Amino acid sequence: MTEAKIVTGGTAAHHSILDARMVEEHCRTLRMPTVGASFAQLADEAVRTHQTPVSFLAALLQAEVEERIRGTIDRRIKDARLPRFKTLDEFDFAAAPLLSPTLLHMLAEGSYLERAAPIILIGDSGTGKTHLATGLCVAACQQKKRVRFTTAAGLVNELVEAQHHNLLGRTLGRWSRYDLIVLDEVGYVPFAQVGAELLFQVISERAERATIILTTNLPFSEWTQVFPNARLCKALLDRVTDRAHIIETGTESYRFKRTVSGKKARKS
Repeated sequence: MTEAKIVTGGTAAHHSILDARMVEEHCRTLRMPTVGASFAQLADEAVRTHQTPVSFLAALLQAEVEERIRGTIDRRIKDARLPRFKTLDEFDFAAAPLLSPTLLHMLAEGSYLERAAPIILIGDSGTGKTHLATGLCVAACQQKKRVRFTTAAGLVNELVEAQHHNLLGRTLGRWSRYDLIVLDEVGYVPFAQVGAELLFQVISERAERATIILTTNLPFSEWTQVFPNARLCKALLDRVTDRAHIIETGTESYRFKRTVSGKKARKS
């Protein structure tokens, strides 16, 4: 009798191993790696907690879905080409009294993306414009939006080069597929007529259709320093300010104040 039980137990274990291998093979075929990696652990937990087969299946599929969502978000963040990974939660609003954390966190929820409403961050260097734009980018990526971060000069250079190689149409098409584009540092580098016209083309094609965030150190009255064609500059401003959230970040450099505070702390 004992020998028969041992044989029976060994046969059951053998079948269990074969079943596990079959599950793993099916998961590879179906491209469900998380199910393949976690089904054994979740099965043991299901037995231990007396779950129904449906509850076990739901937990298994939930693990796969959650991992796919994490993977999608990670890819969105990588494809965004952020200068640095920064979130709004890391921003020191206490050092920027002009800014409303309530407004910024409300925008991070994404309603401006659905309305294709632009966001313009205006302020001097060191006042947090790039950090805020990056934080909004990360929030959009977490909502699985297609995002791209670039400097205005970087985009203009790419467009001019694409035009030179007869690839402008393809390049414009690629940029049009993003749900959100951030143009950082508008105003730091003046553009030649060709570059200004190409940048206008990207912005005008997104009007009321897809979202753009601009950061600039110049008031609107001085944008002709960047876009020397007054008529083009006026048309560009008309598009980027339409229904826009215009947020002033101030004139006092947070980086400068941090440097001064650090020096004082070292002296003390």
